[in-house]
Amino acid sequence: MNRHPTQLVSTVVGWGLILGLAGCDYWPPALQAEIEQLRSEIQTLTMEKTQLQAQVTDLSKTKQELQGQIDELSYINRGKTEMITGLQHQLDTARARMLKAMAPKTPFHKIPVKPAAKARPASKSTPKAPANKSHTPRAVDVR
Repeated sequence: MNRHPTQLVSTVVGWGLILGLAGCDYWPPALQAEIEQLRSEIQTLTMEKTQLQAQVTDLSKTKQELQGQIDELSYINRGKTEMITGLQHQLDTARARMLKAMAPKTPFHKIPVKPAAKARPASKSTPKAPANKSHTPRAVDVR
């Protein structure tokens, strides 16, 4: 009889260890529903994360392309700025040459300039002189 209680205790302890190591397979229905809901949320979030990563990758590629275009346009802009500066310098030089060429040369003797007569008020009966008439003196032909 002494063996029987010891054997019973060892059997209970053995089964307790086996169940403790194997785990419990019983889950209450409310807990199972919550676990399924969390699993579906994880799947949804994983899909959204994948989509967002794809969008980030696309945006990074687009950013790199646009940065390349900006660099190219900046290079072209610098070239055009240098070209404009050179052309402005050439234009200034050409203007200076033109003004130098158009400057009146001093003659050997000065020609007296007649003072301009006072302008009379124009009457309605006298027509005005045409605007394209030249006021330069005409040469006198001497033979």
